[in-house]
Amino acid sequence: MDATDLGLLILRVAIGGTMFAHGAQKAWGWSGGPGYDAWRGAVKGMGFRPASVFAPLSIAAELSGALLVLGLLTPLVGALIVAQAVVIIGKAHLPQGFWNTRGGYEYPLALGAGAASLVLTGPGAYSLDAALGFALGAEVRIALVLLGIVAGLAALAYPQVVSDREEAAGA
Repeated sequence: MDATDLGLLILRVAIGGTMFAHGAQKAWGWSGGPGYDAWRGAVKGMGFRPASVFAPLSIAAELSGALLVLGLLTPLVGALIVAQAVVIIGKAHLPQGFWNTRGGYEYPLALGAGAASLVLTGPGAYSLDAALGFALGAEVRIALVLLGIVAGLAALAYPQVVSDREEAAGA
């Protein structure tokens, strides 16, 4: 048994399982979560327009953690989780500072960094990607991490642009 591959499996299960659990709360109300309708309202309240697009996108990003647990399409799923972490940090946690005890970004930063690490290193031998022979070159994996960061920043910028237009139109 290779220690590196075991370490990557543990990281995939921790990051992917945590993200999936958060998505399940939003999608189905598991473990006291809001469920879809309340989550869509929360997304709208955060200024994301249209909420009917952004709510399912955020849920899908988090539910994709199940694929990360399995090590299936790891670089793509990891980049999606990086984007989601950027949005979570920028929209909900950045103003509170670093520490999680004060509502800060410490926790989503750890999840996003873990996902980025998996994109860059690959899922390890104990994964469906390894079993199927799915692998991407280093340049593509680096580009995917950068794309995840840029996509997250674009999602943060987009709602404000839409909100400004709505405000100018008197909406």
